[in-house]
Amino acid sequence: MYKHSLSSIISITIIASCFCLSCSNDIVYNKFQPIQDKVWDKQAEYFFTFDITDASVLYDISLQLRNNNMYPYQNLWVISEERHIDSIYRKDTLEFMLADDFGRWTGNGIALFQSQMILRDNYQFPDTGQYTIGIRHGMRDDKLKGIEDIGLHIEKSK
Repeated sequence: MYKHSLSSIISITIIASCFCLSCSNDIVYNKFQPIQDKVWDKQAEYFFTFDITDASVLYDISLQLRNNNMYPYQNLWVISEERHIDSIYRKDTLEFMLADDFGRWTGNGIALFQSQMILRDNYQFPDTGQYTIGIRHGMRDDKLKGIEDIGLHIEKSK
C-alpha cells in the first residue's frame, strides 16, 4: 500500500511539473469582474489596472464577456479608454458580436457563453508603468440585461 501511494504521489508530481513547465509566462494580466445584478447600467464603467514592465514587447489585449440567454441583442458596443499617468491615452469604440445572423451565441458555453474580442493586436505600450483600461457599454439601453461578467486578458504577442 505504501508503494502504491508513493508511486501515485510521484506520478502526480511529474504530471503537475510537466503542466507547470508547459504553462507560458506570456500572460501578463487576466481578470474578470462581475456585472452587478447581471444588469449593466449605462453609467457603470469597469476598470482593469495592470503593470507593464517591458515596453519593448508587443502585446495582445482582449476583452472577454460572459453573457446569458437574457441578453437581447446580437452585438454589444463597448467604449474602451486606456489611461496612463492620470491621462487618457487612447479611446476606442468597438462592436462586439455575440451572436451570428441566426441568433446562435458565438461564445463557448451552454447557459452562460464566454466570448473574446481583440481590443489591440501586436500593441506596444508607450512606456512602462501602471495602466488602467476602463470599459463601459455604448448601447442605447440605460440598463442592459444579460451580461454577467466582463474581463480583460493581456498576453505577449506570439
